Amino acid sequence: MSSAGDGEDGGGAAADTVVLEITDAAASPSSAPPPPPIPVSALAAPLPSPTVLAVRADRSRLIESSSYFRALLGGSFSESGSGYVRISCDLAAAVQVLRYLFEPPASFAISHHNFLPLLEGALFLAVESLLVDCERWFRTVRSRNPSMVVPLDFIIEAWYFAPKHGVTFVEDVCPGYLAQNFVQVISSRSFVHIPYDLLCSTIESPNLTVDSEKQLCEAILSWVSASRQSCEQSVSNSADNQLSLLSKVRVCLLPLGFAAGTKRNCFEFGNNAVCMILNLLKDSLQTLLHTVTDDNLDSYRIRLTEYSKKIVLSGCPQLTTQFLYISALPTDLDAVFKRTIVSDVNDGCLNHYNGLVKKAKTLSFRNVRIVDLSKCPNVHFGAVILWMKWTFPELRTFIASYCLLFQFEDLQCLLLRCPWINEINLSIDTSIILSKYSIISSRSEVRRDVNRNLSSYYMQSGLYGTSGNPVFSNISKLILEGRNDITDMNLLEISMLKSSLCYINIKHCTLLTDDDSFSYHKDEHAHVMAFRLQELHLEGCEGISCAAMSQLVSNMNIVKSLCLRETSLADGALCNFVGSSLEYLDISETVVSMVSLAPVIRRNSNLSCLKTAGCRNLLFEQGEVQSTSGNKYGRFLQEITSTCYLEDVEMGWAFCPVRVDDLIPSFSKVRRMTVGLGTTLPENILHALPEICPFLESLVLRFQVISDRVVRNLLESSTNLQVLCLHYCLGNLTSFSFQTMAPALRILRLQWVTPWITNDDLTILTQNCNLVELLLSGCKLLDTSSQEIISSGWPNLACLQLEECGQITLDGVDSILDCKALEEVLLRHTGRGIGRTIITDAIRELPLLRKLALDLCDASEGGYDTPNVPEGKMMRSVRMSRCKKSAAAARSCFGEASSSSSNRKPVQHRETIVLEWSSRQLTTTVVEERL
Repeated sequence: MSSAGDGEDGGGAAADTVVLEITDAAASPSSAPPPPPIPVSALAAPLPSPTVLAVRADRSRLIESSSYFRALLGGSFSESGSGYVRISCDLAAAVQVLRYLFEPPASFAISHHNFLPLLEGALFLAVESLLVDCERWFRTVRSRNPSMVVPLDFIIEAWYFAPKHGVTFVEDVCPGYLAQNFVQVISSRSFVHIPYDLLCSTIESPNLTVDSEKQLCEAILSWVSASRQSCEQSVSNSADNQLSLLSKVRVCLLPLGFAAGTKRNCFEFGNNAVCMILNLLKDSLQTLLHTVTDDNLDSYRIRLTEYSKKIVLSGCPQLTTQFLYISALPTDLDAVFKRTIVSDVNDGCLNHYNGLVKKAKTLSFRNVRIVDLSKCPNVHFGAVILWMKWTFPELRTFIASYCLLFQFEDLQCLLLRCPWINEINLSIDTSIILSKYSIISSRSEVRRDVNRNLSSYYMQSGLYGTSGNPVFSNISKLILEGRNDITDMNLLEISMLKSSLCYINIKHCTLLTDDDSFSYHKDEHAHVMAFRLQELHLEGCEGISCAAMSQLVSNMNIVKSLCLRETSLADGALCNFVGSSLEYLDISETVVSMVSLAPVIRRNSNLSCLKTAGCRNLLFEQGEVQSTSGNKYGRFLQEITSTCYLEDVEMGWAFCPVRVDDLIPSFSKVRRMTVGLGTTLPENILHALPEICPFLESLVLRFQVISDRVVRNLLESSTNLQVLCLHYCLGNLTSFSFQTMAPALRILRLQWVTPWITNDDLTILTQNCNLVELLLSGCKLLDTSSQEIISSGWPNLACLQLEECGQITLDGVDSILDCKALEEVLLRHTGRGIGRTIITDAIRELPLLRKLALDLCDASEGGYDTPNVPEGKMMRSVRMSRCKKSAAAARSCFGEASSSSSNRKPVQHRETIVLEWSSRQLTTTVVEERL
């Protein structure tokens, strides 16, 4: 079909040109005349019409490049000799194809923006070269970069497009591409829109890359939840898909706490997962040996791929060293050798280490930068260090927090074996025995589970004490928080890292003094390390003298994070601090005043965290030093609001806002706030906190006046609130406060503020929030049924503290021991029904338990047995408090004989027996007060 005059003027040139009138196939028919033709070169500009287009193109190029045009323009069709041809197809696709054919290659490139129109156009117009280029581009997207380079929406659209048009290469590439970029994929809002078959293929891909099995399971559960809410699938299909997807999770690699938590919404899966993990804890070695024999190790292998960057195994008490090694073994190793490796690693010695390296040398994962083995008490760290040495040659960060058996010698070995590591976190729970307590008696004994075969895997450490040793040039961040078995000599050895170490946390390393500390050497290198430090946390290190503290602070010019809480810090030392780079400052429970603090605040405008709770001297005009001439300072609140935009604030004395405007805008970025003794926030400010601090995640209030109006508004309006702690607050709260959904809330502490709580209130709480930590005190209406409500409502509870809570434990603690994820338990005056074997039972039944606090008043038989081997590998401390008794009170834990009286007096505790474990020893201490 042609129009008069088209292609006739211009002689030969016109004969080589054809006008294509392209009408969009999806557009409604129109009687309007077509637009005037435009040259191909104009197609890059916005089109004159979204539904129809006329374009002049070279006839020969079209015939040469496209089978469609070869047949249409060069065959026996009537249009073959015409200069004007009409086509109906996808207009956008046709435009992209024409641009591909006629634009210079340098100015036109395939991208995710034009890929699908190009592919559709290439299929319709049969442009063979474009089909080849589209496939090449799509396949190379996967290998071009290990991180995701195209949007997930594009992948989903391509997946739906492919089967409709018979394109097979898209289905070949998509699962592998999503698998290697799965960590980025699950962070996309479009993740829940991935088709079921694509998600299945992705999870089954050998290149599936996740930080942890928990991450994969969380992703599947979120997809399943979204699928349930949509109407796209029938109920039966949705249930089948859910079971199919969850069956692909390697349950034995899930953290115990997470597995328990899935019981809330997916009971059968969660219960089976918990049972499998507990069974592995009983005898994982035999399970693995049987699995090796059956050649079915996949379910026990940690997912390691060439794209892995982070390996997170935190919270897996069932994990042993064998799991780590079998995950790095080549799949083609013979079963006998695998069994030998599993057996040898179990003994903590690697007789076949050299052979393993030779056979498995190709299985190294150079992209892995972080390994997290926190709360994994059953791994042998000597073997772990060797595993990391040959498996992760580019490892930079190692985290083993709450691994009590990791010793200082292990740290030395780690530095020698893996000198490329630059960050190490070995923090544990801080000791509960402080220097301010009166100690009646104390004795120590060596742990029976201390590693005794250190020589089998340690290298000679003679070079460790050499200050010029280049082996330690990389370590920059070291966290030893809570390790109260670290000595001055250990710290002196650490100081050899002064050329690289910039961040050090030795909070509550209570054995440290200022005799050998790195800040107190009297030689030319005395302050090299202090000068380089960017982060220093010394909380609880009371052994450091005022003079040493002053000398240390005066040399830290570039420090960004400084925690001197509960130390000897005073105005004299803080006045010597001249740094201007602070972002974090914690001076709580010290004697500093505004004389020294005000200049620090003014000089550090980037300060985002300020903690000053318990600093009584902030109220006074002068501290221990005189202010310099002209050094005027205002009220505490005036200083911080005029300088800082805080994100984390902990205030007590001198923090007294009187208007909401006092806190805006400097508190508009606050995420964590603690307000305690020494100030009182008026109700209008407490009610306005969601408006003042729209990003608030954690709120701790002590000795404040609160109301239903305040608490209800916090839970409803602070949608990011994860932590709510109310300690000793006044006011008339009722159950109305908590009768609202708080899906983000994870930690709830109600200390002497809710005496009215009943089992019905607890049930409502379990429905409204998913807690991992619960503290209740003074809730005397609770009874034995409360245990079941708590354990079934919050199966992933990690911390449970109940004090003066009715008769919860009158019939024992069976339901509490069903909370398998518990890490900390406190039971005081909750009913005289706790059996003698509670300590052994708790250690055996709760694999993650680290802290247990009991009261002898609750013992059903008058006391508790200390087992012959009271050593759980996770256990940090056991506390048993004893009350004062009088003849009139008989065996009552209250100060009066009549159990029917409603005015029972508070209990006075006589002493506390403390069992505390370190990496080397068990210390039994009797303290003359309640802890």
